[in-house]
Amino acid sequence: MTLDDPRFRIGVAHFNAEEFFDAHEVWEEWWHECPPEDRRFVQSLIQAAVSLYHWGNANAAGAAKLFQRGSEKAADYPSVYYGLPLAELWTGVEATLFHAAVPPRIVLVTDPLSP
Repeated sequence: MTLDDPRFRIGVAHFNAEEFFDAHEVWEEWWHECPPEDRRFVQSLIQAAVSLYHWGNANAAGAAKLFQRGSEKAADYPSVYYGLPLAELWTGVEATLFHAAVPPRIVLVTDPLSP
């Protein structure tokens, strides 16, 4: 898997536009084809999007459940993975769900430690 797959960036664009369901759909399609070592990373992105989708629909229980599952998967990866600041993303999701912050945005970075 590389950042060259357009579904990665399309999902990011949907996420940043707060189109969380659409981000989830694009990333789920991508997840079906990614290598095994990246599956939990992509699942964590999907679950971040779905948790925020539930939050936007006043489904606090669903949002919290997906937050828990996704953040656990994200913990398997470095804080920045494929240029995506994963730890920062999950901190932002947590702030949105539990502290009424605005939804986070994904800003891709270049990190020499990223795969």
